[in-house]
Amino acid sequence: MTYDPTGHLLLTPIDKDAPARVQRLRELGLGERPDAAFDEFAHRLADVTGAPFSMVNFIDENRQFFAGLHTPEGTHSGSDLGAAAANTGGVGRYMARDHGYCPHVVVRRKALVLEDVCDYPRFAGNPVVDEIGIRSYMGAPLIDRTGVALGTICVVDTDVRPWGRAGLETIKAMAAELVEQIHRREDGMF
Repeated sequence: MTYDPTGHLLLTPIDKDAPARVQRLRELGLGERPDAAFDEFAHRLADVTGAPFSMVNFIDENRQFFAGLHTPEGTHSGSDLGAAAANTGGVGRYMARDHGYCPHVVVRRKALVLEDVCDYPRFAGNPVVDEIGIRSYMGAPLIDRTGVALGTICVVDTDVRPWGRAGLETIKAMAAELVEQIHRREDGMF
């Protein structure tokens, strides 16, 4: 666990790579607007995993941006996931950096599977548990050819999900597939 200088537990990890990530996202033209190809990828990710929510998530120093988004109601373009969920039951494209589990995946640079977030004190206290009702999470980092973790792909559910080893392998394989798609786009072959 990480503590700040005053000894308080930090639920969101310190992200020393954020400036390099932001620069790389700008070079690639990612993380600023919804993208139909990423929405389609999120829809396919939801289909493959059976999850009601899936995202292609790019993270800067302050926020997360879902360039690709799938929800049970369809794709939404609202501004804030937490506020949208609390106020309207909908899901938006933006979420604070200290909400959710993707910032952990980016800093760790490893996939994360939480079949029941409440089984893990560090993750059970995350605002998405109370504000949105998230109970299960699975995500993998999008590490590009320069070694930068651009963001994640992830799926979440309001129910406990036994993702298992198969789920872990699926999310990792799909992350690798999306990174290749990003590389083709950068090379002008998309």
